[in-house]
Amino acid sequence: MTQAQPLLLGIDVGTGSARAGLFDLAGRMVSSAKCDFGLYRESGHIVEQKSAEIWAAVCTATRAALAKAACPPEAVRGVGFDATCSLVVVGTGGTPLPVGPSEDPARDIIVWMDHRAVDQAERINATGHPVLRYVGGRISPEMETPKLLWLRENRPAVFAAAWQFFDLADWLGWRATGDLARSTCTVTCKWTYLAHEGRWDADYFHQIGLGELADEGFARIGSRVVEPGCPLGAGLTAAAAADLGLCPGTPVGAGLIDAHAGGVGTVGAEGAPERDLAYVFGTSSCTMTTTRDPVFVPGVWGPYQSAMVPGMWLNEGGQSAAGAAIDQLLSFHPAAAEAADSARATGQSLPGFLATWAAEGLSCLSEVATRADGLHVVPEFLGNRAPFADPHARAVIAGLGMERDLKSLVALYVAGICGIACGLRQIIETQASAGAPVERIVISGGAGQSDVVRQLLADVTGLPVLASAEAEPVLLGSAILGAVAAGIEPDMTAAMRRLSRNAHSYEPAKGALKALHDRRYAAFLALQQAARAAR
Repeated sequence: MTQAQPLLLGIDVGTGSARAGLFDLAGRMVSSAKCDFGLYRESGHIVEQKSAEIWAAVCTATRAALAKAACPPEAVRGVGFDATCSLVVVGTGGTPLPVGPSEDPARDIIVWMDHRAVDQAERINATGHPVLRYVGGRISPEMETPKLLWLRENRPAVFAAAWQFFDLADWLGWRATGDLARSTCTVTCKWTYLAHEGRWDADYFHQIGLGELADEGFARIGSRVVEPGCPLGAGLTAAAAADLGLCPGTPVGAGLIDAHAGGVGTVGAEGAPERDLAYVFGTSSCTMTTTRDPVFVPGVWGPYQSAMVPGMWLNEGGQSAAGAAIDQLLSFHPAAAEAADSARATGQSLPGFLATWAAEGLSCLSEVATRADGLHVVPEFLGNRAPFADPHARAVIAGLGMERDLKSLVALYVAGICGIACGLRQIIETQASAGAPVERIVISGGAGQSDVVRQLLADVTGLPVLASAEAEPVLLGSAILGAVAAGIEPDMTAAMRRLSRNAHSYEPAKGALKALHDRRYAAFLALQQAARAAR
């Protein structure tokens, strides 16, 4: 590499790690690095993090990516951040505030998966406020206004002392540039900002018990809202640049939620984003469907304007536990520990090891489904995010026998992936019936890297699954923000088309294997309904 080669930096903050990726101006990744950070759990559904740990991990990953590429700081022309939709609570000047019973002031983040605010979400939903129409009719405890209400009711001193409440991606933008602007992606999708009208709804905040935020002019949650990729401040501050190993003034684009960065990195490759459903399969799963006009789908978040593709509408579904649901499922099996040791010996994760084992000796990948004959999983360990918006839903496993060997563990794994895929099919069919059909699925996320997983998703849904040419489309999506902020690309739409590419398509099964999946899907629906009836 020559020093003159301009590069873009994408930074992704997931549930357990920060990743940094350097890309050339054609969207090809030059180097990447990762650094883990902590996740702190308390009794019940309390899950917290520390913003200081996350920033340190971001800096470590960035410096490592620069070192791998032998990249001088001045080669980085633009920076973009994405992050989980977690709530960061800080006092004056950014001092962390304790958000839970630990009283640890460093634990200033309520993580996206935290469900402490279920009661608050149910009370908000009982108001029937018109704003809820833009979150699929029911707000989720994973969103920020229920969490803010929980803080006000359970941690009133912390709520009163808070200078700013940030979505994590916006906190990263502020930490890097000093700019308090919020992204339309974060506040529209998780905070009830009405991007299509360019306003917060003060009446909603008064009605749910957060009226003081409205009375303050929304200064603590975002009085200025900008589109993703909009340049923040004057770029990196001197302090942030020193932390990251970059040059002061390097342009930084307003950020994205991590799943939406995956959408930006995938759906625009062929200039028709409404054709493809972006499916991000990681710890959780997210589905993102783009439409030219608003489509209201009960139980599916949105429609949100300009939350991912500027000027277009977005519907967002998925499940709170996806990759995490597979991990939970496998942990129940007697052979899991021994199999995990074998996986580590081969340098694989346990799911990756089982996927490899499941495909052995088959004439085609679609035959993997036969490994799970008679075994069915509805993997709703952490509720059903879509299409039922039901945080109380729980998993169902049917067809277990007395087997304790590796073969039965593989069967459980395959059944779990089929269950994840059935949930995806249910969302797709629900959206299509409401007027938002899709033709293909474009996949990203760590849990969706396997050929076996991709083929099963195609077979169960009956739609082709496309894989990006870039192995890290979430990082690419963040790098695209940097390209727009730096003026290298004129806008997000142009940047998506220029920098992202599809590489491979997994075609759905036909004939007897298709019929098998139709029967399995019918069983999924029946078990899901039975679980709801039992509750």
